[in-house]
Amino acid sequence: MEEAVESAVISLRGNSKLRVVSVAKPPWTVKPKKGKLERLIVQLGEGKGRFSETEGIPRSIGCIGNNRFILRREPMSVEEIQEILREFAKMGGKELWLTNYDTLEQLLMVSSYAVELGIPEVYAVALLEDVKKASPVEGVKFVAEVDYYRDNIKELEVFDWLHGALVTVRGKDLDELLGMNIGFEGEVYVDVLFPGSYRKLDFNVVELRRVFSPNLEKYSPCLADTLAVTADGYVLPCPLLRGFVLGDLKTGKLRDILRRKAVNDFWTLTKDRIGTCSKCPFKYICHDCRALEFQATGDLGGVEYCPIVF
Repeated sequence: MEEAVESAVISLRGNSKLRVVSVAKPPWTVKPKKGKLERLIVQLGEGKGRFSETEGIPRSIGCIGNNRFILRREPMSVEEIQEILREFAKMGGKELWLTNYDTLEQLLMVSSYAVELGIPEVYAVALLEDVKKASPVEGVKFVAEVDYYRDNIKELEVFDWLHGALVTVRGKDLDELLGMNIGFEGEVYVDVLFPGSYRKLDFNVVELRRVFSPNLEKYSPCLADTLAVTADGYVLPCPLLRGFVLGDLKTGKLRDILRRKAVNDFWTLTKDRIGTCSKCPFKYICHDCRALEFQATGDLGGVEYCPIVF
């Protein structure tokens, strides 16, 4: 990851020897956006994580976490998934994130196929319990998802082949996590759990919102250059924005979906386009999760977790 990611969270790290590259935001938020498809998040199956669509997913990086979703129809076949990956590779896609798998075998098969296609960065997110059953796959960057408990984090030390860890933590334990001194050398993405409303926040949300990206005035730091594909073939702007369907890959192609105005509308969803945020002097250094805001307010332009408005 770029050095800018680490500098963005340096104030939170304390004396931690963990390689924390992202706190409460996806690791790609600091990358300059180009207005073209760079990143695809493909969900494999309904998922078996502990956070469900019906009960709400309170995660700051739930987009790459293993959650549980409701499928509206039969999941895509292996052949359909492979066709999507072939198209993505031909379009020059740079990053593939594979999440929410139902079986370890499926995750390993799809990730291996993506590497064969020449996709530069292939990430496979697996629950820690499943990582214990897996073996390294050349070219695949495995990321273990783990809930924050000291013993859980210590377990990561034995997996020297892991690229990283997605650590889900409650706000009250954030400082403790960031101060840990363990022998895990992989990247760490800190996935902070948000309460249902601002009134119950137990962490400094101002620090977590800070992001340094070169073109925040033009593009969303999180949504831009990214599309998500559900296990049943629908294209979304984000895996957690389940109600905003941009297209259907069972009947169409990625290239055609990218031409739709709705895609650009999400990629350019900057603070200038969010009513309350547009007048804020901190809008170009502020990252927030539109999916979390929508979950809390039912409004894509919600500002439930903004300490300034509150």
